[in-house]
Amino acid sequence: MIEIPFKRLDKDILTAIIEEFVLREGTDYGAHEADFDSKVSQVRNQLEAGEVLITFDPKTENCTLLTREQFRKSILATVPVAGFPQKDIDTYDEYYQDSDGLD
Repeated sequence: MIEIPFKRLDKDILTAIIEEFVLREGTDYGAHEADFDSKVSQVRNQLEAGEVLITFDPKTENCTLLTREQFRKSILATVPVAGFPQKDIDTYDEYYQDSDGLD
């Protein structure tokens, strides 16, 4: 799983990712239910604050948002065991370079 720097995404693509996440998650926002635009704004603010990350899993080709802690735990789950090298790509740049020229 890799982190996709949200600042590298086109504004419309970023908005679509956030909106899809809000619709998919149906997250509980406390005692008062927030409207859709408020939820999108909250997620955008969390991205800008670095609390939430956009991630991409090259194996499943899925994009999602995770808290920084959730991302850390997912990375720890791929730590090499008993000297076997890690096979996953860890950064956006590595993934981008590895997929360059592939259709």
